[in-house]
Amino acid sequence: MNWGIFEGILSGVNKYSTAFGRIWLSLVFIFRLLVYLVTAERVWSDDHKDFDCNTRQPGCSNVCFDQFFPVSHVRLWALQLILVTCPSLLVVMHVAYREAREKKHRETAGEGGGRLYLNPGKKRGGLWWTYVCSLVFKAGVDAAFLYVFHSFYPKYTLPPVVKCHAAPCPNTVDCFISKPSEKNIFTFFMVATAVVCILLNLVELAYLVNKRCRECLAARRARATHKGHHPDCVTSKDLLSDDLIYLGSDPHPPLLPDHPQDYAKKTIL
Repeated sequence: MNWGIFEGILSGVNKYSTAFGRIWLSLVFIFRLLVYLVTAERVWSDDHKDFDCNTRQPGCSNVCFDQFFPVSHVRLWALQLILVTCPSLLVVMHVAYREAREKKHRETAGEGGGRLYLNPGKKRGGLWWTYVCSLVFKAGVDAAFLYVFHSFYPKYTLPPVVKCHAAPCPNTVDCFISKPSEKNIFTFFMVATAVVCILLNLVELAYLVNKRCRECLAARRARATHKGHHPDCVTSKDLLSDDLIYLGSDPHPPLLPDHPQDYAKKTIL
């Protein structure tokens, strides 16, 4: 599988991410993807071939291997990396949709027709919710896979010897796992990096929510202060200036309009 495609696409996420998001992306590619490509695939490449049981009963080794390794580590990690990076692609696609919509508006209204988005990559409106949902999904995927790994392999470790008594084995046989210590080291490393990624996602989520709440509180205080001095005046904060802009083709509103919403067009996405 060509993982370079994901790296090339997700590199554009840095332009729309916070500092925590950039750290998360670097951690995914350096400590998870590169480790997976360079070492993990090679360590687990011979797991079935070198899984040896002390019996010559035909089919016994295959049945015992399937019993103790229902899903390979490398395939679970590959699926985890794909799912955990897909939400970042949705953020890029949302920004691309905004840019295409802005371009179409300019072609229709002309250069003097104003703009739909002051900054298409700014996390406001629908893009903010897309980014927040992507953080929740990424943290949930990593947590789910940690649970799956723990269910298949208790304490995330592989014993050097396992006992198997499944049919068609004639009796309880001993089966030996290839390079268990080396596999345990890489397993713990991948688990630790997944935990760090979950923490980064939660910290970034808390940062975005806290920032948005502080902005809303500041807007309410400014609105209350301004109305206290000018009770009949409507400020730009009343129109949610982050999501509303005036189009250049519209006539300029009067200083004190009766219905200020008639002079503004709200951008949902």
